[in-house]
Amino acid sequence: MHIISALIAGIIFGIGLILSGMTNPAKVIGFLDLTGRWDPSLAFVMGGAILVGLFASRWAAGRRQSLTGEVMRVPTATQIDRRLVLGGLSFGIGWGLAGYCPGPALTSLLSGGSKPLVFVAAMIAGMIVFEVLEHLQSRRKPIA
Repeated sequence: MHIISALIAGIIFGIGLILSGMTNPAKVIGFLDLTGRWDPSLAFVMGGAILVGLFASRWAAGRRQSLTGEVMRVPTATQIDRRLVLGGLSFGIGWGLAGYCPGPALTSLLSGGSKPLVFVAAMIAGMIVFEVLEHLQSRRKPIA
């Protein structure tokens, strides 16, 4: 049941990304180009996502289980630290340079173009580098 619901949610999310234009790097870069030919249309997409997320979060806040019976896991970290800032900056720079973020890039793989393929390969390489660095850092920490 969990895999089927995740597949359905992913398909709905992907369709939303395609319909909103988030899979079009030129549209995304136009949105990020505040000093040039700014295209504010993606602000409506973000506003809609925030609105849906607001209601969904409020609904989910009082629940212990998801609709599929899984335990609700809500992030508890609230600290803004160097890792969060560096991660956010890296994400934003990559998004601004390529016009893709992970979801639209994965959805764009269906188009068969080389740009989303290169982006996803770079994204996976970055994830591998992160895991290697995390592993190395965990080996350096003293055991309490």
